[in-house]
Amino acid sequence: MSKKEEIILKNYQEGTFRKNQKGFGFVKIENKEEEIYIAKENTNYALNGDKVLVEIIENEEENKKAEGKIKQIIKHEKNTLVGTFQNNRNFGFVIPDDRNFGTDIFISKNNFGKARNNHKVLVKITKYPQNGKNAEGKIIEVLGKPNEAGVDMLCLVKEYNLPSTFPENVVNEAKKYGNKIDMKDISNRTDLRKDIIFTIDGEDAKDLDDAVRVIKLENGNYQLDVHIADVSYYVKEESLLDREALYRGTSIYMLGRVIPMLPRELSNGICSLNAGKDRYTLSCTMEINAQGKVVNSEIYKGIINVTERMSYTDVQKILDRSDEQIVKKYEPYINDFDTMAELAKILKNRRMEQGYLNLEIPESKIELDINGKAVNISKYETSFSNEIIEQFMLTANETIAEKFYWLQAPFIYRTHEKPDIDKVKELNKFLFNFGMKIKITNETVYPTEFAKVLEEVKGKEEERVVSNLVLRTLKLARYEAENKGHFGIGSNYYCHFTSPIRRYPDLFIHRIISNYLENNYNLSEEWKEEYEQKAEQRAYQSSEREKIATKVERDSEDLKKAEYMENKIGEEYEGIISSVTQFGIFVELANTVEGLIRFDNLGDEYFIYDENRKRLIGEKTNTTYQIGDKVKIRVISANKMLRQIDFEIV
Repeated sequence: MSKKEEIILKNYQEGTFRKNQKGFGFVKIENKEEEIYIAKENTNYALNGDKVLVEIIENEEENKKAEGKIKQIIKHEKNTLVGTFQNNRNFGFVIPDDRNFGTDIFISKNNFGKARNNHKVLVKITKYPQNGKNAEGKIIEVLGKPNEAGVDMLCLVKEYNLPSTFPENVVNEAKKYGNKIDMKDISNRTDLRKDIIFTIDGEDAKDLDDAVRVIKLENGNYQLDVHIADVSYYVKEESLLDREALYRGTSIYMLGRVIPMLPRELSNGICSLNAGKDRYTLSCTMEINAQGKVVNSEIYKGIINVTERMSYTDVQKILDRSDEQIVKKYEPYINDFDTMAELAKILKNRRMEQGYLNLEIPESKIELDINGKAVNISKYETSFSNEIIEQFMLTANETIAEKFYWLQAPFIYRTHEKPDIDKVKELNKFLFNFGMKIKITNETVYPTEFAKVLEEVKGKEEERVVSNLVLRTLKLARYEAENKGHFGIGSNYYCHFTSPIRRYPDLFIHRIISNYLENNYNLSEEWKEEYEQKAEQRAYQSSEREKIATKVERDSEDLKKAEYMENKIGEEYEGIISSVTQFGIFVELANTVEGLIRFDNLGDEYFIYDENRKRLIGEKTNTTYQIGDKVKIRVISANKMLRQIDFEIV
């Protein structure tokens, strides 16, 4: 390669463009932390999400991102968009819900379809913007009026092009399994139908894919049985069900609506570990000593019949002995639940010593009325009973991952790499405000250092803010065919094995495990090579689908939070500053709602942004605003379709 070609390759890079509604944007290059800044005049009509070729025009400096110029649009991310139709008689426009998209879409009169003014619509782009002209499009579906019941969630389904229904042939394939197990396979399985086994889930859960049992052994150790629905027994490789599940990658939980990975005939039926029903499982039995170490384990195919379907609430009442009726109802099993709690505490203590990041960021509990409108928002309260199941599932996932790592089996791991040191140094600038610091040793950092900070802030008002800052510093966990350990769990081996009803990687590794069991752990090199390739492809697809699911779930929450706050204009609240940016400060309220205070709404004073300490300083009074500060705010606007909430300082 010539010197000239090397310079060209170095200066031109491929990435994804993230556009700001003010016109400028950033290009993210895969596997690179720092983004490239693109000024408005250098965007070359690229739209939010487009794959682009960018030329570096200014290299990165200490406190300044590299700057670039988009030379070519390789691929537009979207060819359909959700927005609001504006009718101007002889022509119209669709204003996209994605305010960062970069252009309104011009609609000629013969492309209106059945759209009415201010209706939410799905538009197909027929011409992308160029030479100063807007994009052009054609309305292909009318979604309804903005405040009509269910239209908000339908808009999200269409915006992300989610598969909201199953093809008929996929449903028919699911139906053929009926609701009773095929008895002919029982002889190949360990029969555990007489064991006392429980499922423990939320009250409204319908797809129950894990069940547990704990007993104390004579040698003082514990036996933990984790039974997982044997979904791969029904969802055969390359079947219609399998292809559809791979395409979806994961179940998506939107508020008031679930888009499942598998049809409910399977997920709520024959694959769900419903109490009193015979069900096939892929099971893992672990012997665990008093220090929480797994000293023995066995993986096998089982058949179980769940004794009781328990809820987290009832289990907690039993552990606390706080409800006489519940305690009396489950009296025969009280010792079982006490033993579970005992083991869960041992497992958690061991995990904390290893540097497990106990990121207890409270989830939002958003209550909807019968029309799907948000009527209350609060913190979702969890109890130790949730922790019991979490600890048992983590232990099973680690045990399975370690075993198949040493077998050198083709596999999908859940990996979480160490954070970048520069990001940890940035985090320390924020933590300085709270009198805390993450110790960096020889340019490396250990999970235990993060764990110390999280333990120190536990129970304090700023716990959620600090937890969120830590979360933003960490890398994203993802699926990979290569084991790289899991920083957040402080574990060398980790996978997702426990939810095959709702996650494709779990289903895939169930197949791998089943193959090993059925062939007495003796598989050909050709088979391994084939499945190593499949593991890589499936891991990539699953990670991509997970990113979309996370965005949709976050957007559905933001939308409902904004809807709830639309009725709170003028009301005052106390909150904590959760983020400080160049355009204002974000404040989080006790009920988990977050809003933006723009510079204009910080009072009469002009504020200067201190980049190094990430704070605002008043030019006249030296008033400072920094992360963790308590402030009193007033709600000044909320827009559910834009998913935006604005506050002002009181």
